[in-house]
Amino acid sequence: MHLDLASCRVAVTGGAGFLGHAVLERLAARGVADVTVPRRRDYDLTREGDAARMYEDLAPDVVLHLAAEVGGIGANRDNPGRYFFANMAMALNLIEQARIRGLRKFVQVGTICAYPKFAPVPFREDDLWNGYPEETNAPYGVAKKAAMVMLDGYHRQYGLASAYLLPVNLYGPRDNFDLHTSHVIPALIRKCETARVEGRDHIECWGTGSASREFLYVDDAAEGIVRAAELMEEPEPINLGTNMEISIRDLVTLIADLVGFEGEIRWDPSKPDGQPRRCLDVTRAKERLDWSAEVAFEEGLRRTIAWWREHGEVPT
Repeated sequence: MHLDLASCRVAVTGGAGFLGHAVLERLAARGVADVTVPRRRDYDLTREGDAARMYEDLAPDVVLHLAAEVGGIGANRDNPGRYFFANMAMALNLIEQARIRGLRKFVQVGTICAYPKFAPVPFREDDLWNGYPEETNAPYGVAKKAAMVMLDGYHRQYGLASAYLLPVNLYGPRDNFDLHTSHVIPALIRKCETARVEGRDHIECWGTGSASREFLYVDDAAEGIVRAAELMEEPEPINLGTNMEISIRDLVTLIADLVGFEGEIRWDPSKPDGQPRRCLDVTRAKERLDWSAEVAFEEGLRRTIAWWREHGEVPT
């Protein structure tokens, strides 16, 4: 069953953010004109009353829930309680109000952090419950996974139509480049570019570099999310990724080469590596959504570096 989003009123939580910008562009390309973006200054979605007021004010037919409180390893280590509460509360409030108001479709963006720490690689959706997540980001991952359980229960009991996506680590233009709260790619781009401009002879990186990660260009993720809104009725978890992993050590070398930094890379093994490996099986996304990633990794990195050079705050 294909939902024509152009005939719907769509609310995109987190629509002003990194992923949100890309999703709004995808919606516009499909002719979806009635789109609203609730802002945090107007609606604190961790509060039940604000979530109810958002539905009352905006009267959406479809909600794409992208909003999250999230960060890299350091931020997760510093804010485990807040990250659990904020992400759990937003999902609880928004999904319950969707039920009350008979929403046509609710789309929840989950996280790869929900997978068990030692899940077999590549990660398959059926392995989501076969172990506990990596400890550093477990509160965030468990909160997001609980939203999937809530959607499943609400679909079976109340008939709420929904979709649930598990995007791998995202990157691209407009990403968060704050060194403390960002994920690995924007942090490394900023670190390497700053070191190049300032003529430093080395940079320091967390961990050993042995962990591996998979990365998805933000525009590809947005396309998968919008297709799920059009096609899915049940919150069956669907991975969004590229099925290509790279070690953090090789990633740092690649980014340093692309920005032209020629100094030494020093590793701090006293800092955590995070989950040992991340790589997704994306068979289900192809089968359910006819979706696969299109932007090659190096091309995506070049676009991201170019955006940071134009919009960032590297000393000159």
